[in-house]
Order: sequence, then C-alpha cells, then structure tokens
Amino acid sequence: MSRLQSAENFAKERHLGRTINDISHYVHLSAVVARLKNLGITDQDTISATWLHDIMEYTTTSFDEIDQRFGSKVAVLVLSISKDKSLTKSKQEEQYVKQLKDAPIEAKIIKLCDISANLKDLKASSFSKSRKIKEMKKSLFYLNVIKSDLARNIVQIPGITGLVNGINDTIVPYGLRPVMIQ
Repeated sequence: MSRLQSAENFAKERHLGRTINDISHYVHLSAVVARLKNLGITDQDTISATWLHDIMEYTTTSFDEIDQRFGSKVAVLVLSISKDKSLTKSKQEEQYVKQLKDAPIEAKIIKLCDISANLKDLKASSFSKSRKIKEMKKSLFYLNVIKSDLARNIVQIPGITGLVNGINDTIVPYGLRPVMIQ
C-alpha cells in the first residue's frame, strides 16, 4: 500500500463517525485533498499531511505517532496547522495564529484548501445564518494570517487566486467583505 493510501486509510479510520459542518469528516478531508491536487500539488508528503491535517486536533493521535508512520515532514506539517487542545481557548488561539504565521508554505496551502472546503460545507449546512457568519469570520481571520505568504506564491501556484475567488463567492452573499490577495 502506498504512503498516500496509508494516510487516507489512517485518517478515515481515526475520524470514523465524526462529522464537520453537517458532513462526514472523511468527505471533508477528500474535498481538501481534491483542492490541493487541483492546485497542481503532487508532493506525497504534502498530500499525506492534507489527509492528516485534522487528526491531532480531533483524535488522540500524537505527533510521534504521525512521525513514526509517515515521517518528520508530514508530522511537522500536520503539527503546524493543529491547535493545541491542552491549552485554554485564548492561549490556544494565540498559539495557533503564531503557528500559522511561522508554518511552511505547504502547510499554508493546506490551510487555504481547508478553509475553502469548510466554507463550501458551511454554506450548505443546516446552521443558522448567524452561526454561518460567525464560522466564516473565524475562517477569514485565519486566511488573513496567511494571505501575504499565499500572495508571494501566486506565480508558482496560480490556482490560489481561484480558491480565494471561490471563498469570496461564498462569503459576499453573507455581507462579508471579499478577501483581496495580490
């Protein structure tokens, strides 16, 4: 079995029965991976990390377990976009923003794909309009943390613009300002 298939299966097994924005977590992960591949990303470690990007945050899976199974690069990418659930909410957010700022570009690309998939799923969810707007604002906050690094990589990964345009198509009908990236 390939490492990619192993990462997909591991994520599917660990997130079994879990939902996010009214859909199965596995469907969400598949959507994030599809967006990453549509950007032309073919690096096996980055794709593996995309399958695993929520695993430390929502399961009991540790950094060491990811490192042993999938290697240090994958483990570091996953860690860089995972909130530390052992911290208080405010410390967690503060640490997460710092992590996002310092994350490698591959992790920021994964986060962009995650935000895009989350917003599309959120729009289709049964949540109230006010809850959708609250969740959208949180995603946009994280996008604003990484957008300058994304802008610096538009030439190498032109699909970034399309993902941001899609995000804007989702948020503007809710009265939120579009994200400008250049």
